[in-house]
This record gives sequence, C-alpha cells and structure tokens, in this order.
Amino acid sequence: MSAKKLFIQTLGCAMNVRDSEHIIAELTQKEDYSLTEDIKEADLILINTCSVREKPVHKLFSEVGGFEKVKKKGAKIGVCGCTASHLGEEIFRRAPYVDFVLGARNISKITQAVKTPKFVGVDLDYDESEFAFSDFRNSPYKSYINISIGCDKHCTYCIVPHTRGDEISIPFELIYNEAKKAVEKGAKEIFLLGQNVNNYGKRFRNAHKKMDFSDLLNALSEIENLRRIRFTSPHPLHMDDKFLQTFSQNEKICKSMHMPLQSGSSEILRAMKRGYSKEWYLDRALKLRELCENVSISTDIIVAFPGESEGDFEDTLDVLEKVRFEQIFSFKYSKRPLTKAATMPNQIPEEIASKRLTILQNRHAEILDEITKKQENQIFEVLFEELRANNAVAGRTDNNFLVQIQGSEEMLGAMKQVKITNAKRMVLYGEIV
Repeated sequence: MSAKKLFIQTLGCAMNVRDSEHIIAELTQKEDYSLTEDIKEADLILINTCSVREKPVHKLFSEVGGFEKVKKKGAKIGVCGCTASHLGEEIFRRAPYVDFVLGARNISKITQAVKTPKFVGVDLDYDESEFAFSDFRNSPYKSYINISIGCDKHCTYCIVPHTRGDEISIPFELIYNEAKKAVEKGAKEIFLLGQNVNNYGKRFRNAHKKMDFSDLLNALSEIENLRRIRFTSPHPLHMDDKFLQTFSQNEKICKSMHMPLQSGSSEILRAMKRGYSKEWYLDRALKLRELCENVSISTDIIVAFPGESEGDFEDTLDVLEKVRFEQIFSFKYSKRPLTKAATMPNQIPEEIASKRLTILQNRHAEILDEITKKQENQIFEVLFEELRANNAVAGRTDNNFLVQIQGSEEMLGAMKQVKITNAKRMVLYGEIV
C-alpha cells in the first residue's frame, strides 16, 4: 500500500522553513506520509504561514481557497505557523473547509492535529524547547537548527511575541547532537535560528549549564568535519565585544552578519522599543568592520513608521551611507494587529512611505553596484548547493555572496575556490581555480 501524500507550502522566514522540516519529519516518519509537489494528488495540504506583514496574511486566504478548488476528494487542509497562532478559530469562520489550525509554538502536535477534526493548537505558553523532533532536512549540505523559540523584545511594530510566545533557549545538548548528526550525514554547514540568537542562554525551561551565544558558537565549532556556521538573527542590543571578537576570530563562523537596524533615528528606535540608539548601532557595525575586514553586513529597515519625520528618515540614510550594507531588506511600515504601533498617532500617508522606500532602495542599489564591482578578480571558497538553468550551479561564499559557475549535479555539496570573472548586482559569475 502506497504512503499518503503530503503537499506543504512555506511562507516567510528561515524559522518557518525549519518548522516545515519538523512537520515533514513528524508526518513522514510517524504517519506514513510522503512528500509530493502535485497538490492534486495530496491527501494532506498544509500552508505554513507568516504574519510579520499584512500581505502574507491576505495571501493565506487566497491560497487556501485555491487549494479547496483543486484538492482531491477527502484531502485535508491544515493552516500552520504564525498566522494560525494569532487568528486561531477565526480561520475556520473565514475558510470553513480548513480542517485544522496549528500555531508556530505547537508544531510538535502535528500528528494529533491531522487525526482530530477541527483541531486548534495555538497555545503560546506551550513549550517545545526540549522536544526531540524527527529528522528531515531539505538540503543534505546545510542544516537549519533552532537554538531558541519565541521572543521577549515586544518591539511596538512586531507581532512575533503574539505568535511565537516568550523566549526560551533550547538546551545545548539537543543543539549539539542535532548538529553532529547532520554533519555525520554530510552537512557542511549549520544555520542557527532564533528571533534573537545572541540572547541565547538567558532562560531555559529547566536548569542547564550557563552558556551564552559566543560559548555556543565556540562549542559547535569543535564538531569534526563541520566547515561552516551561520546564524540569524542577532539583535544589535546584545552585540557585546565578546560576541564581535568570537565572530571575527572563529574561522568556522561565516563572515556574514545580519544586523537589523529598522530605523536610523534614535527617536524612532525609542518609539519602536528597540533598546539601542543610532550611535550604539553605528559603534557596533563600524567596530565589526574594523575587526573583520571581509565581513558582509545585511539589515532590515522599516520606512514610514508612525511619526517618522524627514529628519528621522535622513538619519536612516545616514546609517546606510556610513555602514554601506551589502544587503538590505526594506519595507514600508505595515500595521499589525495586537501591536502598539498600530494605534499610534501620526501614521504616515502611503505616498510618502512609497517615496521614502524608493529613495532608500535606489541609494542602496548604487552602493551595492560599487561593492559588487570590487568583487571582480577576487577568489572565494564557495559551497555549491543549487542547480540552475543552462548547465550552471550556484552557492554562497563565506560572506554570503551568491556565486554561479558552469557545472552539473556532481558539484552539489562541493566546496571550491572560485575566481569572480563577472560581478552582477544579484549574482557573481566565476570559474573554478
């Protein structure tokens, strides 16, 4: 008898990707499902949702409506993730053909959800920090590993604390064993995940040995045959000198740092409850540039947060000029339910928000072109992970540039020295040396 078929669509961040891997592992190893990319043959259709901005929430209901139209008779539809957490039973009212709702803090209940009509699991106090999930990874060369769940920061624009609950660190032994097992199965790189990874160790469910994020990085780097360690997202507030020194000096840590700015204005940062000032952020970013010459720095920026003046926006542009980010993820402020910013006065008109976003993105494109041009004739070690059209393969440098060369499937998982021959804004083209 053939296995039941599972179709899963993942929206949002790397943590959602890892949650989907956990769901797949539990269902394939405990409930006899196998993955399919053909939704029409699926017995179970899942969408793992994002709620950080308004657009993915709207997408959820259009997507599940489409699923209902094409699914085979008897197939179940489940809504998982962050939007499931904050909408809960309302999803049934808006989409009555949905069979169950499973929040981001309740992923380990997936086998129960599949078997229970109209199951709702959205408990923000539910603790999965010591749950040992079954093993599944989308890539044999890279392993995502959660090191914490939840977030305590309560930034005024952010819904995450209302969808993933309070922050709890995962015990070192679970993280280490998961990383070691992944490397033994061929992973060259581990990617550590948490809402504020460098706040690791502040609170565990039970008593555990005291360990901060720098200690964790150094301990994981001792794993034999592990080549690379990446992580996201660190919080600028917790970027102490020990962390920056560890990042710079440990050769296994990839020299790519995501430093979410959100705004360059100290006044707006206070209104956002970010916990740091423009001056602190610049001090940490420029210290990082000083300690680690080849580091690439990426960031998140929100324009048109309530009350943002032209001067506040100019402060953001000033940080852009001083740090010269290799990558930015930039958005217009989006009202989210349950957040303080949604009810703040002085909401910025759409036309002003759009204009500011265009100015920011256009200036960053100019900076990126200058950065990109300097990569020509440079030699990087690249881990190849992806097949591309026209007999090409692609992978990432240590400092996170995307590199493409001519090659075929046998290159996947290999780490090679590549000389950049043609540098474009989104991808560097090169040849093996």
